Amino acid sequence: MTRDAGSLLAVSDLHVAYPDNRAVVAGLRPRSDADWLIVAGDVAEKADDVEWALALLADRFAKVVWVPGNHELWTHPNDPVDLRGERRYLNLVDRLRGLGVVTPEDPYPVWHGNGEPVTVAPLFLLYDYSFRIAGTATAEESLRRAHDAGIVCTDEYFLHPDPYPSREAWCHARVEETERRLAALPADRRTVLVNHFPLTRDPTRVLRHPEFAQWCGTDRTDDWHTRFNAAAVVYGHLHIPRVMHRDGVPFVEVSLGYPRERQNRPPRDPLRRILPPPAEGAAP
Repeated sequence: MTRDAGSLLAVSDLHVAYPDNRAVVAGLRPRSDADWLIVAGDVAEKADDVEWALALLADRFAKVVWVPGNHELWTHPNDPVDLRGERRYLNLVDRLRGLGVVTPEDPYPVWHGNGEPVTVAPLFLLYDYSFRIAGTATAEESLRRAHDAGIVCTDEYFLHPDPYPSREAWCHARVEETERRLAALPADRRTVLVNHFPLTRDPTRVLRHPEFAQWCGTDRTDDWHTRFNAAAVVYGHLHIPRVMHRDGVPFVEVSLGYPRERQNRPPRDPLRRILPPPAEGAAP
């Protein structure tokens, strides 16, 4: 392992309940002893599995930054930890803080590997059904169309918003609080914005089932990459690893995904380099 300024690496959607994925995670290693690792959600459904994976990674990387995905927030019937909603999320925060992992509830860390300070901002924002199906006027109508098509996210059964009255209300509270925190950063500070769900609707336009987009984010964050001076935006959730650009900002989807999804894809390193940015034409 080399000693250098290190890289800011990222991965998401580890889904370690699958033995093949658990083996992949067990094999993840830094490229430098200074490397940081972003884990952008959906580590697992069970709290103990989340803790296992993050403990392993925190022991190997100089710093690990985590945001929750929807799967961590499920109250799964097979999980001995039966907490719901915000209490479940805060229980995970406490567990991971004990491992030295940075969570969305902690001060945003500053990465200096590029020679200039970059604030790595882990965000927990959820979704509010505003990525509606085309031609629908309300979230209710869009959800009804999705149910009629048989495309219903499992969140509707396992992701509880307690104590908020709805997932939309929880999302809006998170957006408002996070917006205040980001606005307080120095105006000239570059950021890497990390969220499990995409911050703009654009990445969802290639979904095989467009009905699923309404469980993928909120229109309220559509301009955050420019408002908050992003050097990059990191997300997962879609299981479509790729890089898109908007307003010159790379949006990097970093999911490992399910074993069956990787069968027809060329093999690649699960860890995506975010900073320093890969040379043009090079693999991230």
